Amino acid sequence: MSLSTITALSPLDGRYASRLNALRPLMSEQGFMHRRVQVEVAWFIALSDAGFDEFKPLTPGARTYLLGLVKNFSEADAAAIKEIEKTTNHDVKAVEYWIKSKFDARPELQAAAEFVHFACTSEDINNTSHALQLKAARDQVILPALDALAAKLREMAHAYAEVPLLSRTHGQTASPTTVGKEVANVLVRLQAAREKVAGVKLLAKMNGAVGNYNAHLSAWPDFDWEAFSRKVVETPEPLGLGVTFQPYSIQIEPHDYMAELFDAVARANTILIDWSRDVWGYVSLGYFKQRLKAGEIGSSTMPHKVNPIDFENAEGNLGLANALLRHLAEKLPISRWQRDLTDSTVLRNMGVALGYSALAYHALGVGMGKLELNREALDADLDASWEVLAEPIQTVMRRFGVQGAYEKLKDVTRGKTVTAEALHGLIRSLEIPEQEKDRLLAMTPASYIGKAAELARRA
Repeated sequence: MSLSTITALSPLDGRYASRLNALRPLMSEQGFMHRRVQVEVAWFIALSDAGFDEFKPLTPGARTYLLGLVKNFSEADAAAIKEIEKTTNHDVKAVEYWIKSKFDARPELQAAAEFVHFACTSEDINNTSHALQLKAARDQVILPALDALAAKLREMAHAYAEVPLLSRTHGQTASPTTVGKEVANVLVRLQAAREKVAGVKLLAKMNGAVGNYNAHLSAWPDFDWEAFSRKVVETPEPLGLGVTFQPYSIQIEPHDYMAELFDAVARANTILIDWSRDVWGYVSLGYFKQRLKAGEIGSSTMPHKVNPIDFENAEGNLGLANALLRHLAEKLPISRWQRDLTDSTVLRNMGVALGYSALAYHALGVGMGKLELNREALDADLDASWEVLAEPIQTVMRRFGVQGAYEKLKDVTRGKTVTAEALHGLIRSLEIPEQEKDRLLAMTPASYIGKAAELARRA
């Protein structure tokens, strides 16, 4: 059986492959290899500039050539590394050998070939590569997708700021709000979560087999290897790696920052699950219609149906993403003694977790783009729910010292069908100032929205 989108085991590389084209070059094995080559090249060039008599500074031509290996890294290059790995049975060593193979017919580089992967353990290369992968995925895919959702939410919050909506607490009618204010609630939460994702410092270490620069100091005992490593890690790309230096580690970088990042993404996803379910409910109530697409079928037997499939798709994929993200966050910071290998295979699923997130963000964007407000349904529900005005009436009664205000309104409204006429009769019987009676008599469920419109416009 040939590998194709139809035979792929994962739907991320099968049914939904086209929606993840932006993430695949970053988080696939090819993307991992690409970053390994980047790290090895950056370390090699930096060593040439360290002032060692045994390794003179590289010529501009050699530097350009080496950086070209990174810039022009291709699927064919990744395949060549995989071919070497068949012999080495070691993926990082295969990268080292591939780089050295590119030194053929270049005497300057051939003479310095032993400085490729110099004093490094495999995890010096892997952990830095993971940081670069996550940096690219976060900055190029995850944050732009969250920003696009936030922009749509902001648009909806402002457009529907004054459109009244009957609230439901515990599934029961409650004090009205506006559509825009309810969207604004999600927007503000998502913006806060987005900043948490963006604010995580991505860490990397370059300190040898158990984090103490043992091999480095055996070669040059008087050299400040820690300062050198920090410079390579924190110097911006392409000559450095452009992430934050991790000074303390065992053989592996502790992965606490990864846990923080994955928890932050999971938090954003949880907010979006909440939003997906709410929109699903509003569609069910008829508050939103969905724009039709020619040729689309909602049900194989019920032609009338227009199902909220985008929000259901988003909810399901966000759940899958969070299951993986939370496992990553819980497992990765744990390693036996100076190192075990349980993190290695788990880390290869980072792209899967982020892939399900990106897939869900796409579905949400599509779904939100189809929504159309149904004012008739919103207005009808409000007009059938005059009982929600029991709250302002009893609050005004309490202001003016009417005894048992809450209890009186409870007797009139609880478990009963409340009409405007019944409430107006009660209002007229109250011993409160006439102007307050007039204000309450003018109030409707649709006008009883407090500061909702202002809050929505402010978001």
